Amino acid sequence: MQGYRSALVALSLLSGVALMQAEPARAAAAGTSVELELMTWPEVKAAIAAGKTTALFYTGGVEQRGPQNATGGHNMMARPIVKAIAEKLGNAIAMPVMPFSPTGMSADLPGSLDLPVELLGPVMERLAEDAIVNGFTTVILMGDSGGGQGPDGVYASVAKKLDDKHKAKGVRVFYADESYTKANREFSDMLVKEGYPAGTHAGILDTSLMMYLDTENKYVRRDQLANALGDPVRPRGQKPEPGYKPINNGISGDARRSSDEIGKRFFDYKVDTAVKQIKALQASR
Repeated sequence: MQGYRSALVALSLLSGVALMQAEPARAAAAGTSVELELMTWPEVKAAIAAGKTTALFYTGGVEQRGPQNATGGHNMMARPIVKAIAEKLGNAIAMPVMPFSPTGMSADLPGSLDLPVELLGPVMERLAEDAIVNGFTTVILMGDSGGGQGPDGVYASVAKKLDDKHKAKGVRVFYADESYTKANREFSDMLVKEGYPAGTHAGILDTSLMMYLDTENKYVRRDQLANALGDPVRPRGQKPEPGYKPINNGISGDARRSSDEIGKRFFDYKVDTAVKQIKALQASR
């Protein structure tokens, strides 16, 4: 009996030591988070005081992505991308991903949820203003979906409006497009040179990136990859051959050779491209 009691005491002491060791570990993990929605307000305040004064807004979106990819692909890609960007910058916090953006709608290919630019603009403006009230001195607007992007799009117009409003007070608001526009274009060109097919929506880029991030086998229907051939991506202005019948399955290009390895390369390329552009924008303050 005495030995049994001694064993219980020893186990209790060991449990106590384990708990004491776990508490600082949990606190340290929480204190190093770069995702606003996973932080407490004291952690946010401490992070800003420590120099993490850049707020990263990254929009996602819900839309059909061919028969092989889940409709929430933009959100599934946006969350880890913006987190990685914040981590690599070292002076930024990733805001919660905005889950809707401008998309096309079709009853033939259901699953899309459209947030028109006339609604997206005021939402982005309001959230950027909120970040400024919270103490962030640089706000970056980015997106994973093409709707509303470009030099004449809603992201650029909101950024310019708010930058003009706040820069006299030392607060800057920028549109950073290159994680989407430049990285997608350049990486696609690289793959084509390696012998892979060109592709845009739900093609080899999207599908490979979702495969790489799909740790629970929920994002990509891998049993559908053999059939993931869509309408070809043609040079601008080139018309289909006479008699061509569109496949119209939501894929632009050929996603059949998508892979985790391509997805990892694309992920890193997008993050590195964004970090380079944002550092240049931060330096321009």
